Amino acid sequence: EVTLLPRHWDWLADQPGGASVALRKLVEAARRDQSAPARRRAAQEAAYRFMSALAGNLIQFEEALRAFYAGDAAGFARLTAAWPEDIRAHARRLAAPAFE
Repeated sequence: EVTLLPRHWDWLADQPGGASVALRKLVEAARRDQSAPARRRAAQEAAYRFMSALAGNLIQFEEALRAFYAGDAAGFARLTAAWPEDIRAHARRLAAPAFE
């Protein structure tokens, strides 16, 4: 449920395609324009979920996780080097935006 003021409904009604199209466009624009901290946080959450599910028992997992949260990209790469290639590659791909 969405609660808007009458002036908001008036503005939405005047938009090409109506309220639904305008709201979808606003949401998509907001998603594209996400702030850097929000993108970093989303990347951290995705990488953490993946790593804890598939790499939690791998060698140097905890150390790699500490390097990841410390923003130490070189340390993270070094500590994940011994992981199986597919897990290592995907973890690094998910983690990359968190290091930006």
